[in-house]
Amino acid sequence: MNISDTKATLSFSDGSPSVDMPIYKGTIGPDVIDIRKLYGQTGKFTYDPGFMSTASCNSSITYIDGDKGELLYRGYPIEQLAVNCDFLETCYLLLNGELPNAKQKEEFSDTVTKHTMIHEQMNFFFRGFRRDAHPMAVLVGTVGALASFYHDSLDINDAKQREISAIRLIAKLPTLAAMAYKYSIGQPFMYPRNDLSYSANFMYMMFANPCEEYKVNDVLVRALDRILILHADHEQNASTSTVRLAGSSGANPFACIAAGIACLWGPAHGGANEAALNMLKEIGSVENIPAFIEKVKDKNSGVKLMGFGHRVYKNFDPRAKLMRETCHEVLNELGLQDDPLFKLAMELEKIALNDEYFVSRKLYPNVDFYSGIVQSALGIPTSMFTGIFAMARTIGWIAQWNEMIADPEQKIGRPRQLFVGSPVRDVPAIDKR
Repeated sequence: MNISDTKATLSFSDGSPSVDMPIYKGTIGPDVIDIRKLYGQTGKFTYDPGFMSTASCNSSITYIDGDKGELLYRGYPIEQLAVNCDFLETCYLLLNGELPNAKQKEEFSDTVTKHTMIHEQMNFFFRGFRRDAHPMAVLVGTVGALASFYHDSLDINDAKQREISAIRLIAKLPTLAAMAYKYSIGQPFMYPRNDLSYSANFMYMMFANPCEEYKVNDVLVRALDRILILHADHEQNASTSTVRLAGSSGANPFACIAAGIACLWGPAHGGANEAALNMLKEIGSVENIPAFIEKVKDKNSGVKLMGFGHRVYKNFDPRAKLMRETCHEVLNELGLQDDPLFKLAMELEKIALNDEYFVSRKLYPNVDFYSGIVQSALGIPTSMFTGIFAMARTIGWIAQWNEMIADPEQKIGRPRQLFVGSPVRDVPAIDKR
């Protein structure tokens, strides 16, 4: 973070003295105006609901350029990482700042693999949940509960302990997510296998049963791995900011990640791919698409197009192209091109990419549109979509949390407010109210 030669000057029309504020330059992206001394100098706060124009921290992990459709993890374009790396290499990169060499990759993968089992007593936690509990409710509870088992890695000021907690979270999230699914359908838990890759192991824990041998399908495993890479981090989004805010109080890493999972559970954040799939089911068939499109175009209908466009990416979502390739690969592998739901999805995609209404408004299919279709094709129920998102994003959360703890400028989060309630008043006697 370099200070710029130019300063920002804030002037007031009421004759109050103007204030100079320093400007900082990042490596890439917009400059930032340092307003930390604004209140002390002027007695005023800034007002920015949703923090749309506020940089809450400095970070060297992930960079997004929404206008260019660019997503970088530690400087590497997502298009290159998704093609040339697996998920655990991406985890190593996000945590450590550099891609691993062959030896580092082997050691990191081995360490993560050997931490995938959870404490046997955790099994009792699941019995306390209703069978129809949402997997995200189960994950919020069980991830938070991990702090009660791993007292040896809760000192957040010890870099080694932070690293151990990071490994444990990356390793155990797939196990807990798969257990949440198995519990919901009344099947026995499948213990992780050390001979399988990270993504293959999750597929095994999700879909294997003790009655027969589970056959790993490399195409499907690769598809899941790509989903995880594409969702691993996304800069200072709502759940990442939640993790940072929780961590700023000194809370333990398991509590912070549980907070992130709770935030991700919201339909405006992690539920977008589930909403896109539900939309396809509501449309029902290819014949119903024209009528649906007309409703979307009618502002008074209240019908929304889910899985298209993006709040940050203004021209295209760089992850969508990669997920589209995977989507078609999976549908071909499983022979699902003629399945009514997937046929409908592909027809809607075709219309959206060619219809002037969508093209002019940049309502392109985004990563959520394709990832919902892929997960459905893999046999993953919609209730598990956000759980898999949480599994992927855990590495981003823990990398951001780790960076925050080590940042000497970090303070406990404490947003300000514009108070619009009643001024001071006296409490009247009860017979006068």
